[in-house]
Amino acid sequence: MQARIVVAYHSGYGHTAKQAEAVAAGAGKVEDTAVQLVSLAELNDELWQTLAEADAIIFGSPTYMGGSSAVFRTFVEATSGVWGDNMQWKNKIAAGFTNSGNMAGDKLHTLINIALFAAQHGMIWVGLAEYGGWNTSNGSTEDINRLGSWLGAMSQSNNDESPEVTPSASDLRTAEVLGRRVAEVTHVQLRGRATTALQATAV
Repeated sequence: MQARIVVAYHSGYGHTAKQAEAVAAGAGKVEDTAVQLVSLAELNDELWQTLAEADAIIFGSPTYMGGSSAVFRTFVEATSGVWGDNMQWKNKIAAGFTNSGNMAGDKLHTLINIALFAAQHGMIWVGLAEYGGWNTSNGSTEDINRLGSWLGAMSQSNNDESPEVTPSASDLRTAEVLGRRVAEVTHVQLRGRATTALQATAV
């Protein structure tokens, strides 16, 4: 059974787009998974159809001034029609990721905002299930989850470096791990739904 994963993101300077590509790459490593990257810079019928057909949506936004970007917020508010039409995204799998210039940068606030948005749509949130890295004398910036985030994947990009240089390789590996986990959880959910449907028809 094929799982359809959509990575829906906004990227202001290309750094979050690089993180989105890593998330998609991780999801694509799971067998029988179709992954599609979509930009939220333009809201059109094709975008809404793609999201409607997805089994899981992984949302991404840069963190600007302690929150998601204005472009991402425009998208969030535009989903009120989806929500109002019998909560069309109910029970889809959801996850999130974000990037900022500072190590902390209040990225958690962005992830909380995305998670609450997903919850209002009745979606099922999947976090990052990896121990935090870079937190001992033997740790390093090369550790998975070096920024210590579990609600979603975080990455940090130096403000004076291009997306060709940053985010770091470890942050991109962390993004891959999140994408892979979302795909795995989505397959579990789809198998469960299929089993429930078979049991219902057998009664």
